[in-house]
Amino acid sequence: MSAQVTTAEQWWGRFFRYGPYGLLGLSTVVAAVSRDLLMSPADERAAAVLLPAALVLELWWSRTASGAGAFYFTARTLLALGLTWCNPFFSIYAVLGYFDAGRVLPRRAVRPGLLAVAVIMAGAQSGSPLPPATLMNWIVFGVVLAVHATLTMVFAQIGDREADQERAKSATITALESANARLEQALAENAGLHAQLLVQAREAGVADERRRLAAEIHDTIAQGLTGIIAQLQAAGSTADTDPALAREHLVRAAGLARHSLGEARRSVHNLLPAALEHDDLPGALEKTVTTWSRRTGVRAEFTVTGTVEPLHDEVGATLLRIAEEALANAGRHAEASRAGVTLSYMGDEITLDVRDDGRGFDPAALPPYRGAGGFGLGGMRSRAERIAGTVEVETGPGLGTAVSARVPMVPHARDAA
Repeated sequence: MSAQVTTAEQWWGRFFRYGPYGLLGLSTVVAAVSRDLLMSPADERAAAVLLPAALVLELWWSRTASGAGAFYFTARTLLALGLTWCNPFFSIYAVLGYFDAGRVLPRRAVRPGLLAVAVIMAGAQSGSPLPPATLMNWIVFGVVLAVHATLTMVFAQIGDREADQERAKSATITALESANARLEQALAENAGLHAQLLVQAREAGVADERRRLAAEIHDTIAQGLTGIIAQLQAAGSTADTDPALAREHLVRAAGLARHSLGEARRSVHNLLPAALEHDDLPGALEKTVTTWSRRTGVRAEFTVTGTVEPLHDEVGATLLRIAEEALANAGRHAEASRAGVTLSYMGDEITLDVRDDGRGFDPAALPPYRGAGGFGLGGMRSRAERIAGTVEVETGPGLGTAVSARVPMVPHARDAA
């Protein structure tokens, strides 16, 4: 379709460029053949003057072809009128006005221009010289003129429609260019915004990783050192009265030191809890609860409900760290005599509950979590939120404490694959 439109435009372009010369030449040849019948010597002399003028006009227009359309159309129509007066066959040249009036004239002058051409064509085809000599000649001229006037209205209507289509096309192209410009501007702005968001996301990721590392160190090395200090203090206080108990505390301190060293080395490598390197989450939690109970002297039980499934490393590490932090808080602050840890597999999520019968506390009295030091409840919540989980605490003065963590059930990468 595009190729056809382009070909038609090229054809009309060639016609408007070379057609006037062809029609002028054709009308001249026909007029020359019929001059003995239709032309007087005066007509021949007038035509000899008008023909070169018409040729000069066409040569001038082919080099100008802009800015003077009304002058060119008027001059050509007057020359065509004069030539047709001399010989009706010169109306062949005058017929050009039907084709290019809408192209070269202002819109308001198209219909008058077409009517002028219609007068020339009606005069040439009515069979009498202009002006008509008899009443019958006038009647014939009027009928032919009415036919041509009707044709001019049809041509004008077609021209108006084409002009409207051209204006609509131009308006559409302008609107598309404007829309493209706005789109390019929006794309440039979006590119800048994207770069800014990337920087912010990188900065947020760095800050989040720092908080995670701080929480990791707090939950591993810091707690290990706290346990070592407690065992050493206990050994020092019982060294004189009960050497055997003191040695037991020293052995525990040495074990905690080795464990902390292993945690430190593991943290350097991949920050995965060492307990999860050799056991699944239930096994690691059971060992953690047993070790904590033996170290603190608090009776503790561990329970698993549901069907045990392999978990993603990050989910297992998060729940293990929350359990360690909750037990550490219970050992330091709760003065509990019993504690319980329950791990529940519940289809699309997994929950961890850590309970003690200690003295409890008022959650509203806790200082706000600031992401460093005293990780406690804020640190546990932050860990859970990183994997789209939640941590809830039920407690009160003298009512014990229950920490409940709920996270999505995300299978281990190998099992998911």
